[in-house]
Amino acid sequence: MSKKKHPNLSLYHTSCKKSIENPKTVENSEQPVENSTAKPGSTTTASQPAPIMIQVSNVHKSFRLPTERASGLKQAILNWFKGVKGYTEHQVLKGISFDVHKGEFIGIVGRNGSGKSTLLKILAQIYYPETGSVTVNGTLVPFIELGVGFNPELTGRENVYLNGALLGFSRKEMDDMYQEIVQFAELEQFMDAKLKNYSSGMQVRLAFSIAIRARGDILILDEVLAVGDAEFQQKCNDYFASLKGDQTVILVTHDMYNVRKFCDRAILIEDGQIQAEGSPEVVAKAYENLWN
Repeated sequence: MSKKKHPNLSLYHTSCKKSIENPKTVENSEQPVENSTAKPGSTTTASQPAPIMIQVSNVHKSFRLPTERASGLKQAILNWFKGVKGYTEHQVLKGISFDVHKGEFIGIVGRNGSGKSTLLKILAQIYYPETGSVTVNGTLVPFIELGVGFNPELTGRENVYLNGALLGFSRKEMDDMYQEIVQFAELEQFMDAKLKNYSSGMQVRLAFSIAIRARGDILILDEVLAVGDAEFQQKCNDYFASLKGDQTVILVTHDMYNVRKFCDRAILIEDGQIQAEGSPEVVAKAYENLWN
């Protein structure tokens, strides 16, 4: 079912509620992206490839980093005449391309500053690529940054419905999901308390529960498998183990144990480029070798 976007959506929560036949493409390139054939091993049957849920094609992204600041208007004018820009261009992503097929659990790994979190924000339409394109087929539910989309002055219950609206779900759909979200977060007795009175761990559990119980087609997670106490972590691990082949998941992590345990395929990004792609074991070893 197609959902209208709320005019005041948080940038950190996007919804691409489109059917496979009507994908949404974010692009700045002149040529549209065409669906490529599925990679070996990503088929629903021997003859029929699994649908492509996300297609990333030759994505580039850079940011301007300030180098100096003019002390006044006079200095700014002098810098302009001298050709001093006051910033440098930092290329974060350099021609990233890959496909994600339906039911895949993909790990994206890399050192700090490698560009993996920027890539996730492009997938979630928080950032847009300068060149290249990203096509998303289905409902995308991101869990990227804690606290974004939450209002500390509202109750836990109100924040659940607020986040649902930001993700493009109707009131009725959220009514259907509400009990599952609260039960998974284990916060039944706190849902009528204001969020500002929650501990950071309680906020993480609520936000994470909304993300995984929102019934999206694609779940994007950035370093979130260590949320909560040991009991809640085990609950999350059991949940991800049950997802194998049923939901499309993209996980950004530094934890190679989780990559080996949950992922069907992994991608290593180094200096804004894909350095390795393939089986979790091969990519995990390539990541570990970066430190040797």
